[in-house]
Amino acid sequence: MRTMGTEFFQEWSHREETFQTSSTTTTTKTVTATNQKLYGKDLSEYENLDVDQLLAQLSPEEISLLAKEVDPDDNFLPPSQRCSYTCEKEATGPLDRKKLIEHINKQALETPDVPELKPYVPGTIRGKKWIPPPQPVREREAEEQIAIDLGDEYENALTEASQEEIIDLAAILGFHSMMNQDQYHASLLNKGQPVGLGWDGITKASQPKAFPADPPNTTDVDATIRQVKDDDHQLVDLNWNNIKNISDEKFDQLFEGLGMNTHLETLSLSNVGMTDGVALKLADVLEQNNTLRVVNVETNFISPPVIVRLIKSLLGTKTMEEFRASNQRSQVLGNKIEMEITTLVEQNPTLLRLGLHLEYNDARHRVAMHLQRNIDRIRKDLNLRLQFRFFNNLCRKSLIK
Repeated sequence: MRTMGTEFFQEWSHREETFQTSSTTTTTKTVTATNQKLYGKDLSEYENLDVDQLLAQLSPEEISLLAKEVDPDDNFLPPSQRCSYTCEKEATGPLDRKKLIEHINKQALETPDVPELKPYVPGTIRGKKWIPPPQPVREREAEEQIAIDLGDEYENALTEASQEEIIDLAAILGFHSMMNQDQYHASLLNKGQPVGLGWDGITKASQPKAFPADPPNTTDVDATIRQVKDDDHQLVDLNWNNIKNISDEKFDQLFEGLGMNTHLETLSLSNVGMTDGVALKLADVLEQNNTLRVVNVETNFISPPVIVRLIKSLLGTKTMEEFRASNQRSQVLGNKIEMEITTLVEQNPTLLRLGLHLEYNDARHRVAMHLQRNIDRIRKDLNLRLQFRFFNNLCRKSLIK
């Protein structure tokens, strides 16, 4: 009976089922052969078989065996019913990871090692020693052709060169992996190699060099504000970088004077704790000033929309060449903000340098291409001016003669 059931279900996987519902509540399944032959065997005798009758003749063991071999291929069944794995052991309780690891370690320690056929003896070779195969003739000929003939003079010079000379040569050629930092700098500065740092010396890390901190900014805020308001021609570069605790009133006084100043060219307000409110006032001032060439507001607390407002204010002036506003509280500007910045930069004919971190390649590429076009245009204009001046001087000399 098992042979008959197994053979039938092997054939059953290649047929289609048709369900016929009678007037009663019972359902009869009829198998219809789709092909006339399967593996060379005639299937006509299986056309009118009753599946329910065949299943009723199987024992529970045969039905369970059949269920393991047949996958119902139904996504609505839970995995526990589709899986053929069955465990008849009773559950021992919830999983205790610590006890499980202790049990695994205990079994590993109690399990004896596999005995070696030949015990290990230091200095002896157990088994057959591996000998590398000979190099093919083609590879050997290729290596011989790649060899560079430096000539007798250079060959003798390299052969007789000392260790210090070889290290100096490696430093000149840029072979940084052949030496440490001390050897490299000693070769470049021609100080002689340190003792004990040759090829056979002990490799050790170089001691880091401590650089003194930058001195604090001693710029007098009140004095510079007065100079800006008085339009002092000597004040060309205003540097308030790293000055802490500048009040909003001080910024208001500075921006009030910047609107009428005609001599200040560089304004540095990096790391001064500038917020959005102060930055918006600066944007209004930049639209009025026509002498500033460089503005630096890096390392502050300016949000991305206000950065867009600052860059938009640069369109009102025709002298701005450099603007820096990186390292703000929000490190990521976002695609929308970067596209707005790109559009504004492409409308600016005087901007030459932009200090901003743009994440998207499209924005970086478009900004870089536009800045390069501005630089090329200014260079061409300068060349034309120089040529015109030279031609004008030449004409004057000819008229004088």
